[in-house]
Amino acid sequence: MQSAVPRPPTAANLTGRNPQLLWAPRAWLGGDAAAHWAEGVCLEVDASGHWKAITPGVHTPPAHATVLAGPALPGMVDAHSHAFQRAFAGLAERRASDADDFWSWRDRMYGVALRTTPAQLRAIATQLYLELLQGGYTQVCEFHYLHHQPDGTHHPDPATMAWALADAAQDAGMGLTLLPVLYERAGFAQPSLRVDQRRFATTPGFVADLQRSVQRSGRALLHAGVAIHSLRATSSQSIAALRAEVGDTDLPIHIHVAEQIQEVRECLVAHGQRPIAWLAAQGLLDARWQLVHATHTEPTEIDAVARSGAGIVICPSTEANLGDGLADMPGWLQALVPMAIGSDSQVCRQWAEELRWLEYGQRLQLQRRNVAAAPAQGQSATAARLFDAAIRGGGPAAGFARWGLRVGARADVVVLNDHAPGLLGVPASHTLDALVFGCDTPVVRDVFVAGQAVIREGQHAKQAPVAAQFVAAMDALWHGAVLE
Repeated sequence: MQSAVPRPPTAANLTGRNPQLLWAPRAWLGGDAAAHWAEGVCLEVDASGHWKAITPGVHTPPAHATVLAGPALPGMVDAHSHAFQRAFAGLAERRASDADDFWSWRDRMYGVALRTTPAQLRAIATQLYLELLQGGYTQVCEFHYLHHQPDGTHHPDPATMAWALADAAQDAGMGLTLLPVLYERAGFAQPSLRVDQRRFATTPGFVADLQRSVQRSGRALLHAGVAIHSLRATSSQSIAALRAEVGDTDLPIHIHVAEQIQEVRECLVAHGQRPIAWLAAQGLLDARWQLVHATHTEPTEIDAVARSGAGIVICPSTEANLGDGLADMPGWLQALVPMAIGSDSQVCRQWAEELRWLEYGQRLQLQRRNVAAAPAQGQSATAARLFDAAIRGGGPAAGFARWGLRVGARADVVVLNDHAPGLLGVPASHTLDALVFGCDTPVVRDVFVAGQAVIREGQHAKQAPVAAQFVAAMDALWHGAVLE
């Protein structure tokens, strides 16, 4: 396969950058061995913004090292994001009719999609990406289907909205994996899109061309894969055509799948199989594929995904907000299927809360505690098992062969404020436990992406102007609008 692991930033993008050394009093180290807290860790960054060396047991910081002010964690990948939906977060929490579900929420969300301009998308996404950095994410996978002008015609540059997202990530200092989406019909039995979906229309060729254009741009921290909206929104012929366009290139391929019971029922009528079973039966799945949501499954489908090497992306806060249901987390973990997390509709922008929701949903359903823990496998800490799973699954979901505090991975690190409420006084060995299950205020102090500080003491250098541009975009979008 051709390698699609993001290239090191070009020399032009790293003008003036020198190798540097960070020192952490404690750091969560992974790699091939079991992840664990290590004391006195030197983290050496090379000129390309990757980890050159990681050395624990250095109990006195070297004179030339930048001393980190708290425990250090690897940056998290947000493996599923719709940035424009940040403008809708918190605005769909009222019900004027007898019922409200995913499908009614979706219809209202389309109203935002139809009005958002490129400049507004950039302002919204920049605010979102800044918030994600403050929530401990350093890379975001943007499931991008808001492509065209409001009337459905192409922009003079068909990648205009994609560049708005890329500019936003660059403004924030966030890593971005852009995933242009194949989207061609309103449902299994529909020949085309609805009128209010007109900005989403794409073909396999459009998606492949956009992916190649983004990948060739040479921008630092920018990478691209492809996505298929869902089986209901794309024909089997178009999925096969996109698969042919991609060929054997090693890039991430994402798809919404089995999020809703209605989708599963309609897929059974259309294809005679459940969505994940159909994907597996077509021989499509391999380690490049990321199944987003994968909520409604049977054990045989989990087994098929495990055999294929594909991963899943669970979005707990969005799945709860939309009433989607609960994924079979114990089944997926037991099958050793790679698992990442995503912020999706942006009702939550902190990974620790996503992991809390992931575990708490299972506790409520199964009436048990510490569902994700696996003491028989030497993994008695629930938070650590979920965090490690999300770190290991997130890298491939974003197109990275190496991720985390590992030599060769991009030099991303998140520094915690261990004096924050929830962490204050907690024994060092239980920092992750308290972070996921005992904190209700922000605890991220500093964030480095590719060795460069983008969050300092919880704040971003561009925080005020970014917020002002976001408020202006929100005012333009919502002024005079009728909110249900």
